[in-house]
Amino acid sequence: MPQPVTLHPDTSPLALFGYELRRYREAAQLTQKQLAKKILFSTSMVGMVERAVRRPERVFAERCDQALGLDGVLTRLSAIARRETDAEHFRPWLDIEQEATTLRIWDPLLIPGLFQTQTYARRIIVGEPGITTEQADQQVAGRMRRLSILSGENPATVFALIDEGVLRRPIGGPAVMGEQLAYLLEIGSHPMVTVQIVPYSAESTCGLLSAFVLAEQHNSPHAAYVDCSPRGRTIEDRETVSQLIKRYDAIRAEAYPQHLSVKVIEEVMKQWI
Repeated sequence: MPQPVTLHPDTSPLALFGYELRRYREAAQLTQKQLAKKILFSTSMVGMVERAVRRPERVFAERCDQALGLDGVLTRLSAIARRETDAEHFRPWLDIEQEATTLRIWDPLLIPGLFQTQTYARRIIVGEPGITTEQADQQVAGRMRRLSILSGENPATVFALIDEGVLRRPIGGPAVMGEQLAYLLEIGSHPMVTVQIVPYSAESTCGLLSAFVLAEQHNSPHAAYVDCSPRGRTIEDRETVSQLIKRYDAIRAEAYPQHLSVKVIEEVMKQWI
């Protein structure tokens, strides 16, 4: 049997998580296979995380904490490890997003990041001048990890408003768009997700300047993330958040109801396939 890889925990947050997971597992006298069975993940996944070649998702860390009788230490370390390669300006929002009970999204230009396929996301990310392949890979992986807010015991409720023009904008070409709209329909059927399309005919001009997301905890809006160039920003000022809530409500008043929105997505998807 091959010897386990020796990790140096001070190398990176990812290495620290792998080192600590192995240490706690061995202290509990569990093999990788036994731990995997307890947390309902594969043995190979446990091994890859311990070798620091895979980043631990939140649900993975939470189940490890529970199986090993810990007080949440691995969950806290996993949050640091996942954010290791995320853009610094975006990290405060990622913490807020993970803790939110409700998210309200508006995007006039693109499929929201939470709902993007890997190919669609990559096409957007590689358009950034000067970005390397490695940086693009890291950003795509980070974007995919965000969808974990819909898993776990208490998933967030997500309401998304998307401009009709987004469905017709040829990001990556017909194949990419066809796949993306099919995925949008799939994720829109999730019991915690509502997707509404804002038609061309809407006059909700207050939403044309930028995309934004509102975060709530237990029905109390407390933060927002606003997209802008070159970097978006997290806002926690109550007055500004209140103004964005009013804009969101004005946009939503012009949106198709969910069942009609599904039909619009289906019709546009057929044009791409």
